[in-house]
Amino acid sequence: MSTFIIRVSSLGPDGMALFPFILVRKPNPGAVLLNHERIHLRQQAELGILPFYIWYSLEYIIRRFQYRTHYTAYRNISFEREAFANEDNLTYLKKRPLWAFRRYMANK
Repeated sequence: MSTFIIRVSSLGPDGMALFPFILVRKPNPGAVLLNHERIHLRQQAELGILPFYIWYSLEYIIRRFQYRTHYTAYRNISFEREAFANEDNLTYLKKRPLWAFRRYMANK
């Protein structure tokens, strides 16, 4: 899967995956950030772009009620849990099973 990296200096977070693009704030994003966002691109490709964003948004709302703060809710979205857990493993996507984010859906 090809990755198109676009720099958007006004972007709030350091990076964001919008299939097939990775938007980054800084001119030289690190390998870990790019890997994190590539994991999201794989998730989007598996689910389809619109279903991914619907699921992501609904899960964020649920987690927000559950954890009360934005950051804790965001970090507990299953897609984010998978990406954060594996962002340092730069070979993760080579062996990642289909629908792997499902392993991260259970509450901690």
